[in-house]
Amino acid sequence: VGCGTGLSFVAMIPRGFEVTGCDISPAMIERAREKVGEEVELLVADMRELPSLGEFDLVWAVNDAINYLLSVEDLEAALSGMRRNLAPGGVLLFDVNTLTAYRGFWSDEVAFEHGGKSFSWSGRGSASGVEPGAVFEARLAGEGEGVEEHVHRQRHFGEAEVLAAIGAAGLRCVEVAGEKEGELAPTLDEARHTKAVYVCTAA
Repeated sequence: VGCGTGLSFVAMIPRGFEVTGCDISPAMIERAREKVGEEVELLVADMRELPSLGEFDLVWAVNDAINYLLSVEDLEAALSGMRRNLAPGGVLLFDVNTLTAYRGFWSDEVAFEHGGKSFSWSGRGSASGVEPGAVFEARLAGEGEGVEEHVHRQRHFGEAEVLAAIGAAGLRCVEVAGEKEGELAPTLDEARHTKAVYVCTAA
C-alpha cells in the first residue's frame, strides 16, 4: 500500500512472493510497472478508500507512506481498508516517522545526486520546534530533463494515536519496534529512533 515506484516490493519477487501493489500516484505506478512488467498486479488507489483486492497473508505500507495522511480519521480509514484485505491469520506491517526524523532530515537542507541528476531537499521544519501531531513540509527540487519540484507534506503520529487507530480499525497490535539506520530495536524510543514499526493482526 503506497508502493510508489516499487522500492519496497521488488526484492520480494525473487523470494517467491505474489505481489499486488497500489499507490495514489499514476506516475509512480507507471514507474513501478517499468521495473516489473506484468509480473506484479499494480493499480492506482487511495489508501483512505482502499478497495477489496483479495485476502493477503501480508499487507504492508512502509517508507513512511502512512505519514502522508494528515488526520487521525484518515489513518483509521486506511487501516480499516488494510484490515479488509487481510487473510485469516494475516499480518499488517507499517512504519511511521518519529519526532527524531522530523527534527533531523525534515529540518535539514540536503544536496545529493541520483541517476546522474542533482537534487536539493529543503526541510521546512525546525529542530527545536517539533511538536507531536504537527504537520511538516519539505521541498524536493532538481535539475535535469523530466525533474519536477515536489512539496512533501507529512503528519507526525505518536504511539498512542497509532495504537488507538489500530484498535478502531479492528486490528490488534502485536509489536511496536524502533528503527534507526536499518537496525530494529524491540522497543520504541522516539528520542532515538527515526521510525516506529507496527506489526498487527486482525482483532
